[in-house]
Amino acid sequence: MDNKINEIRRRISTLRAEMTLVEASIRDQVNRDLDCSEASYRLMAMRAEVAELVGRWKAAGGGERLPTVRERLSRSFADRPVATAKPAPVKSDKGSARPGRSNARA
Repeated sequence: MDNKINEIRRRISTLRAEMTLVEASIRDQVNRDLDCSEASYRLMAMRAEVAELVGRWKAAGGGERLPTVRERLSRSFADRPVATAKPAPVKSDKGSARPGRSNARA
């Protein structure tokens, strides 16, 4: 049963990722004043498929809340190790500008 639930979740995740691409395509077409009806129909079909898959997922025993794409991506970035900045080297006063003299050119 867990395999079936995981497979449904995997399919939902894939569809959500595809939907974000189609939504971006629609935005681009709208911004360029082009016809976006084909992409819109495709997006509506994907939404219907996701709704149907969520119903199957719940019927198969899935109960926890499904993360959104943004939550999934932010979680994967949070799991990465954070690179620490190297300390800046300490500069000595040797070679610095002397009083009365500047480095500016005339």
